[in-house]
Amino acid sequence: MVATRTAVAVVGAGPAGLTVANLLRRAGIPCVLLETGSRAFIEQRPRAGFIEEWAVRGLEQRGLGEQLVAKAPRHEAFEFRFAGRRHPFRYGDVTGQRHFVYPQQLLVTDLVAQYTDAGGEAVFEVSDVRLHDLTSDSPAVTFRTAAGEHRIECDFVAGCDGARGVTQGYLPPETTVKAHHDYGIGWLALLAEAPPSADGVLFGIHPRGFGAHMARTPAVTRFYLQTAAGETEADWPDERVWTELKARLAVPDGPITEGKLIEKRILDMHNYVVEPMSHGRLHLAGESAHLVAPIAAKGMNLALHDAFLLAEAYEAHYAGDPTRLAGYSDACLPLVWQYQEFSQWLSDIFHHTAATGGNPFQARIAEARMRRLLGSPAAAAAFAELYIGKNADL
Repeated sequence: MVATRTAVAVVGAGPAGLTVANLLRRAGIPCVLLETGSRAFIEQRPRAGFIEEWAVRGLEQRGLGEQLVAKAPRHEAFEFRFAGRRHPFRYGDVTGQRHFVYPQQLLVTDLVAQYTDAGGEAVFEVSDVRLHDLTSDSPAVTFRTAAGEHRIECDFVAGCDGARGVTQGYLPPETTVKAHHDYGIGWLALLAEAPPSADGVLFGIHPRGFGAHMARTPAVTRFYLQTAAGETEADWPDERVWTELKARLAVPDGPITEGKLIEKRILDMHNYVVEPMSHGRLHLAGESAHLVAPIAAKGMNLALHDAFLLAEAYEAHYAGDPTRLAGYSDACLPLVWQYQEFSQWLSDIFHHTAATGGNPFQARIAEARMRRLLGSPAAAAAFAELYIGKNADL
């Protein structure tokens, strides 16, 4: 077994782990980044694409957002589409802030390059990752590569390996609360080789179910379709996909452009939060600690928020102040729960109009919320601030 030592072992090379690793390296704090996938895989894996302005500015201020700011399109409005009509909503006018459209794989590619080009140590394609002695002064991480077994002794472990990773499992069940919510539906996530049918985001609220359109590039569009619980990709042949997208999203002066479907994936719509986000020398960030369904595009933004706070807490620790690490979980969770609440509120509008299995009472409540949102400047302002995350605390 090859044994080494570092200050922080970062498990997971998604946006959270890569941000933590880059910030530690820039602060002169030794770290090693571990990732089960190959570098090519994580740089090509399609994921979220909407980044809120506060998160972009946070990356930019920390020297990590140059490519994003230079290349990413900006969105400051979307459209609700229902009853065959357009209902534009210009949240940028209300908040003065925008979304940056930058698919996660592009941000991951940027962050990997910044880390490795500057000499950061990263090990890809690791397996059998295990954590040891987390409540001691000298925890460790063991893992395997094609070259054999390895052990990294460290001061801390940053668990950034996502909802399916191993680090979350090391929070002791007797002192950890995992709060969970299941929406009882699915979303069919689609990527189409088709030019966007609109400049930005369309939210289709329709008796047949929710649909969404999100421009990604001039040649690629992201779509979502609400599906019944238990449906699989096999239940959605291409013809059915386009029929439903047109029914749920099209308006007389706004047709939906078809193209080759290059991704078709059912998302199980559920949320969870683990509290606390730390145990001993282990600190979780991103989807290791909380999952928020893609209803309001909050997941990557929360991961970056965690990463900023965790890196700053590690820096404070090595500068002689242990209080930031002790308060890390408490610092993260208010925004986590704020975004969870907003996503559930928005879900009630999006999903409770569905005719199949729908609840008439909930459908009428959703309509009342929509009327208030579109008819009240105060309601619109409150919604816009939550939608863009204006009150996120850096």
